[in-house]
Amino acid sequence: MDHFKDQIVNLPNLVSLIRILMAPVLFYFAFTQQPYCFMGVLVFAVFTDVLDGFLARILKQITQMGSRLDSWGDFIIYSTMAICAWILWPDILLREKLYFTIIVLSFTLPVIIGFIKFHTVSSYHTWSVKLAVAITIVGYILLFTGLLDWPFRVAALFCLYAAIEEVAITSLIQHELVDVRTVWQALKYKKNNKENGP
Repeated sequence: MDHFKDQIVNLPNLVSLIRILMAPVLFYFAFTQQPYCFMGVLVFAVFTDVLDGFLARILKQITQMGSRLDSWGDFIIYSTMAICAWILWPDILLREKLYFTIIVLSFTLPVIIGFIKFHTVSSYHTWSVKLAVAITIVGYILLFTGLLDWPFRVAALFCLYAAIEEVAITSLIQHELVDVRTVWQALKYKKNNKENGP
């Protein structure tokens, strides 16, 4: 019982929970048309995404529960970003609707496909997703602060690749796994299952 408690109540999980709690704050600043406050809170939320993984590794508190909580936090924050962009900057969003649609579908479809197959939110944390998220966050901030638009368009291509890899992983593995970093790792799992199978 104590071991189960340790898996749930730890510092990395608390940081992930704080990220989830930032979603209503982001909505508040979007609905009240406070873009600068929105961006500030968004940067903080993204920082917690980096921090929880760092703390989990440093404190040796990497758990399956923590991995799932991190994925839920990511999905909630990125969904919030998309909705709030529509509330705050509808004109920019309409101009970039093709790239915006690619990014949104790239983040949602793999989750939906994984949920249909495994009845839970996938927590692969692939390297391609990490890279796509980093580029998307930078592109998002640059686009909606009016500085540059092309990084957001480049981000759409990285998100598309990351989505294809996640869907490929879901199709390759037979049961739900966490922290599958690449499609090659999924292929190894599949090969090992065949070798160890009946």
